[in-house]
Amino acid sequence: MAVTRESMTFLDLSPEGRARLRTGVVSKRFARPTSVIHKGQRVSGAYLVTRGRLRVFTFTPQGSEATLYFIRPGETCVLALNCLFNDLLYPAWVETDADTCVDIIPGPLYRSLFEREPSVQDLTVKALSTLVFRLMGELEQLHSCTLDQRLANFLLLHATEEGVVRMTQQELAAHLGTTREVIARLMQGFTALGHVATGRGMVRVINGAALSELVKSRK
Repeated sequence: MAVTRESMTFLDLSPEGRARLRTGVVSKRFARPTSVIHKGQRVSGAYLVTRGRLRVFTFTPQGSEATLYFIRPGETCVLALNCLFNDLLYPAWVETDADTCVDIIPGPLYRSLFEREPSVQDLTVKALSTLVFRLMGELEQLHSCTLDQRLANFLLLHATEEGVVRMTQQELAAHLGTTREVIARLMQGFTALGHVATGRGMVRVINGAALSELVKSRK
């Protein structure tokens, strides 16, 4: 399958590297949320997101999903890279958003490109540093923020320019590692205060400043 134009943009390869990537990459498009990696699975390659988003998550002892981090366009999954370079099984689960495109670069090809191509080396280092930064942020929130603060922060981070977060309350609960009932109760409070408005499968941020103040406060 032909390599996508987006991956060529993200990877500034030499002519030889481009030729090798064209012959080896597998490009996939997911029209709806789809599970792409299961915990304990052997990873076949590096996953480079060119459109949409991947969500990496695990399960809490109570059985609820908890998001670890997202992989956005131009990024790759450092856990998958760790599995490739160290012959490990994948330690979490990965699913796509709707309308997500991913270039899968086979493991031997990625390792070979890593040895010769500075842009692949840069992508790998960036993936590691980005993951550390995001996980540190999640740990800080988990230990120092209440759940309503974490929800407010999540809405602010993932709202579009129009202030819309297109997720159901069940999806929000999965991202934050709690239940839909808890999210519904918190959302009712936000709505009563005029911070947000809810609709079918979406939340609209009405008063971002108020949510931001809630995030900054410590109870």
